[in-house]
Order: sequence, then structure tokens, then C-alpha cells
Amino acid sequence: MTEEMFDVVDQEDKVLFQSPRSVVHANHWLHRAVHIFVFNSRGELLIHRRSATKDEAPLKYTSSASGHLSAGEDYATAAVRELEEELGLKTTVEFLCIFPANGRETSFEHSGLYRATTDETPVFDPGEILSGEFHPLPEIAEMIAHDPDDFTHCFRSLFRWYTERFAAGSRQPF
Repeated sequence: MTEEMFDVVDQEDKVLFQSPRSVVHANHWLHRAVHIFVFNSRGELLIHRRSATKDEAPLKYTSSASGHLSAGEDYATAAVRELEEELGLKTTVEFLCIFPANGRETSFEHSGLYRATTDETPVFDPGEILSGEFHPLPEIAEMIAHDPDDFTHCFRSLFRWYTERFAAGSRQPF
């Protein structure tokens, strides 16, 4: 199997060159990722526990779906691809924000955040996901408060941003 190739980017998210995943991660070079928050019609957010075989943050809770952009790929295309690869879902995604890379806090990734709503049953990719379930946002906030280290750094940042802007402000139903 050929190793994934990533775009290495600068602080402004401009592509500098391409390099293999292992080299990018070993050197802590900035690169790109997407996260998709999948809600059901009750406003519950799907979170998943990462597989034990993941090279970064194994067995930690994280976003419904997430992953790296391949070299030359844009954020929106990667979001749709990751949603289907990790959860077997084909649904519309809504762009919310791109978070700038912030060292270890974001795993050296510029992170695009998307949102989707569906009542389809996800089919988890066992190579990526150990388990997953839907939870109300206040319950996830309590889980994070109780054991923040059980969640990836990036998810905690994205979740905090999301709840500050949407959940508490009632600009969205969830």
C-alpha cells in the first residue's frame, strides 16, 4: 500500500510542497485535516472512540468523522470523503470554519469543521473507530469536564468553539 501524501502548508494555509504522511508527522510540519460533527434529528452529536491501532490519540473520543486532506484535495471534498469512509454516510455537509494550526493543540493541522444532520445509522470503519454513539451536547460537555484527557485536544477545542457559538446562543437548534 502506498503511503498517503499530504500538502505541507504554512501558517496562512498556503501549500509549500507535498510529503508522505510519516515524514509530515515526524517533523511536525503543518498540514490539513477536516472534522465533521454529525447530528441526529434530536440534536444529539455523534462522537466516536478511536481505534486502538491509531498512531495518534488511540482510544480517545473525537469528532463524528475526521481525517487528513490528501495532497491537492480541498476541505469540502475531504469532508464528504471522510464521512463516507469512516461512517458510511452520504449526506450534505455544511462548512462552519477553518481553525488555524496551533502546534500540538491541533496536531499541527489547519482543521476545517463541517456539520451534517442525518438519522441514517452510521456504519463504523473498524480500522478507524472502536465505537461510537450519539449524545446530547450538555452530556458531552460533562464527559469532557469529568475526564478531558479521554478526548483528543482538537475535539475539545472544536467542541468548545461550537457550543459557544451555536448551542448556547440558540442560533441553531443544536
